[in-house]
Amino acid sequence: MRLRQVLVVLAVGCLCGCSTMYYGTMEKLGVHKREILMDRVKSARDTQTETKEQFLTAMEQFKSVVKFDGGNLEKEYGKLNSALQKSESAAAAVRDHIGSVEDVSTALFKEWAAEIKQYNSDSLRQSSQRKYDATEDKYRDLISAMKKAESRLEPVLVLLRDQVLFMKHNLNARAIAGLSQELASVQTNVDQLVTDMEKAIAEADVFITSLQTE
Repeated sequence: MRLRQVLVVLAVGCLCGCSTMYYGTMEKLGVHKREILMDRVKSARDTQTETKEQFLTAMEQFKSVVKFDGGNLEKEYGKLNSALQKSESAAAAVRDHIGSVEDVSTALFKEWAAEIKQYNSDSLRQSSQRKYDATEDKYRDLISAMKKAESRLEPVLVLLRDQVLFMKHNLNARAIAGLSQELASVQTNVDQLVTDMEKAIAEADVFITSLQTE
């Protein structure tokens, strides 16, 4: 796609904020909803991969605080707070990408279902219906996995926020030692998040492959 065309599309999207007009404009430029869905699923997958790594980094930073053995506590607090802020941003990005995937998938399946009814040939209509059903099933597996992983984000963030807030008001070694009691809970939640993120990433790969081979 030419740069000028891309800029036109972006301008239209910004001015009207209307998904229907955006998809219609992209269609005229030869970019169909299926392609947009694939691109958005890829972006969502990549964002989840980055988010998983960010939460693992935050977990390691929390562990380093718990194991604090002399040094600059203010600096350690700054590192943990920074890890929290980056994790918050990563979580927001995951939510945004899931929303964008849902938006285009709704438009795609609505259009596809309407077009199936336009067939005069029974065999072609049935073939298209089978492809529709198979794609929708894979999509449901994908979005379910993505949302399950997304649901794990806030519980971890709640725990991290508490640790950062506690540390902010208790910058002394004795108080920091008390954070070790929270380590197991944070680790369990992060482990669950990572497991579900990896499942969602795998489902995204399966869905992308299915779109590419159809």
